[in-house]
Amino acid sequence: MNIQIIDNLTAARAHITRLRSREESALPESIKTRLRAIFGRDISPQDAVAQIVTDVRRNGDHALRDYTQRIDGVALDRFWAEAEHLETAYRAMSPALQDALHLAADRIRAFHAQEPHQSWLNWADEGGALGQMIRPIQRVGVYAPGGKAAYPSSLLMTAIPAQVAGVKDILVTTPPGSQGSGSLPVLAAAYIAGLKRVLLLGGAQAIAAMAYGTASVPRVDKIFGAGNVFVTLAKKLVYGDVGIDGLYGPTETVLIADDTANPTFAAADLLAQAEHDPLATALLITPSAKFAKAVQTEVERQIQFLERQTIIQESLPGQGAILVAPDIEEALQLANDYAPEHLCLLVKDPWAYIGKVRNAGGVFVGEVSSEALGDYVIGPSHVMPTNGTARFASPLHLRDFLKVTSIFAVSDQTAQRLSASAQTIARAEGLTAHAAAVAARV
Repeated sequence: MNIQIIDNLTAARAHITRLRSREESALPESIKTRLRAIFGRDISPQDAVAQIVTDVRRNGDHALRDYTQRIDGVALDRFWAEAEHLETAYRAMSPALQDALHLAADRIRAFHAQEPHQSWLNWADEGGALGQMIRPIQRVGVYAPGGKAAYPSSLLMTAIPAQVAGVKDILVTTPPGSQGSGSLPVLAAAYIAGLKRVLLLGGAQAIAAMAYGTASVPRVDKIFGAGNVFVTLAKKLVYGDVGIDGLYGPTETVLIADDTANPTFAAADLLAQAEHDPLATALLITPSAKFAKAVQTEVERQIQFLERQTIIQESLPGQGAILVAPDIEEALQLANDYAPEHLCLLVKDPWAYIGKVRNAGGVFVGEVSSEALGDYVIGPSHVMPTNGTARFASPLHLRDFLKVTSIFAVSDQTAQRLSASAQTIARAEGLTAHAAAVAARV
């Protein structure tokens, strides 16, 4: 196994296009078999999620217990891990992990505290006032993955910005696991974040419970967090009845490097990205054919020492590539066209290129600012747009947890001055009652 080098610009553009236009992968046979066992028939993930959401909406806690038994293989005697369970999980962690999670939490909180989120009024409008009243969402739900892999960092990266924004009621849910007690690192992270309890539900049933509420689970106003395909499909289905932060696909990173970069670092970054998922995308774009070959050699050397070789050996040949571009400018153009979740600038003067980045969830400036470091402890949330949505979407930030209410308070003088124009526009739209309502004040 080795990552391919594409040294033709046309072929490089075609690779980028293929990654963004590829159809959904065929459903693995293991998932088909699992769905057949759960539902007693052949069923698509979309139809399975629709059935789960409908059942939870109609049958509440009974459906939650039923699907948790059928999907997770555990009979829940309680839906919640209470405060004492969170503390017990925290005490079970090594001191090193406790310290690391505390450091991450402190830096995440400090970063998001810098984001502006104050209401404002402008009283200079001839005696009236215009402005925005900014208030936190009342109750949000956070999905913390905890099935095949548990991500305590994702809980911190989502729940802490919500706290900084002033959200008073944060409902975190995580899969119960085979023992029905949830992931200990995730529960420990909840304790560090100061949460009082965690909901032990996973998959589409957890999303449905948060979206519509049950006797045991309060309904939330907006749902946050990434998950597997069933979580993503459920978020898509309930959107409109409840808000969502986004729809997240497999993770992706683009490295742009020149011949001053260290090929050992670049190879390590590609492998770190590839170990996430067989569908993860790890790309390097460089103007140096010599550097490209050096990184390819390093990838082959380093992979021998990694635990998740099987995943990497699917990911890199399937999605990964080293693209040779004529220059850094063209490399940036390819990256902007791809609009990656993460963009890493491993070049001599990275700050000279920041202003030329148009589409990326996050920019990692210089070789020291590795994407892997940002996943845990730098400070900005690692929840970022994927699937090219960085063209129009942003990383998780404070305003995701806030609502804006516009304030309209004009003076008599301003109302008189604006009246004729408002009436003219209203009549052009055929809304004569609007025109009459404005005219009544004149």
